[in-house]
Amino acid sequence: MRRPALYSSSRPDRSAQAQVPEGEAAPVPAAPARPSRFAHAGTRLLWAAIVLLAAALAFSTWHNQHGSQRRLTQEDIDAAVLKTLEKETLPSEYAKAYENILPSVVRVVSYVKKSRLKDESEKPKAGAKATPKPKPLGPAVPPGTATPAAEDEEVEQGVGTGVVIIDKGVILTNLHVVSGADRIKVIFSDGLEASATVTGAQPENDLAVLQASKIPDDMIAATMRSTADLRPGDKVMAVGFPFGIGPSASGGVVSGLKRAFRSPEGKQEMNNLIQFDAAANPGNSGGPLVTMDGEVVGIVTAILNPTSARTFLGIGFAVPIENAATAAGLPPF
Repeated sequence: MRRPALYSSSRPDRSAQAQVPEGEAAPVPAAPARPSRFAHAGTRLLWAAIVLLAAALAFSTWHNQHGSQRRLTQEDIDAAVLKTLEKETLPSEYAKAYENILPSVVRVVSYVKKSRLKDESEKPKAGAKATPKPKPLGPAVPPGTATPAAEDEEVEQGVGTGVVIIDKGVILTNLHVVSGADRIKVIFSDGLEASATVTGAQPENDLAVLQASKIPDDMIAATMRSTADLRPGDKVMAVGFPFGIGPSASGGVVSGLKRAFRSPEGKQEMNNLIQFDAAANPGNSGGPLVTMDGEVVGIVTAILNPTSARTFLGIGFAVPIENAATAAGLPPF
């Protein structure tokens, strides 16, 4: 059977029109009672859209009631932090400060020639009568002959600490660490060794400025911090080479500010010092006194010890970094 056309013609049938008598109107053919396929399709689409909208509304309502994540409260955050602290061991403040300052700390070693030591030891003391000493037996040294090599050998005069304050190799240390040295050597945290020269001094604060002849490729200078907000009780750490051992760290607090110190020999008095109780011993001289951020607030310069043991009894002194920086020509904070 032939499939009916989707679109039917609206023109009347020609054969039927020919059989109508002349003078009479042709009857109008009745429209077919066949339903349109587009009507059925539109109805189906309408119902489908209604069903989809109802489903979307139901899902949205359910998601808002059951599926959305609730807001975190302070109690939730506190509980999560406590749980983390139970499982993880956090590094101490001192450990973080040490890690920050370590790349800027250097060992400072001063050397003198044996011949100088010999000359100084042979000098008569003030008020003492000079007595001639017998010459040792041995082959005569012809006039004009150079000093034997043994006389020119260097011996270590002392070990101290320094801190790099400018990444071009500018180092702050104590003047008494390098005073009278024939040669100065600095050893950086990565093991690089270099000779250094004194480029500046501030004797009233026992400070010296060194310039290293070479520096590591990744040289990091220390961060300096104003002491204006420093208070007794603030945590501080001294980093250096006590008795040549190190780098070593010792922690404590600021014990006082604007302190005065007179050297054991009574030759020098320093003022406006930071008093601290972090352990410091010979070899810490010139090292940094740092905050828990690893920022330098002072240069360790002296310990209070009324005995001849030269060991730490609980009171150390540091020159405020504002004074120390001016020795290197840096502007104050």
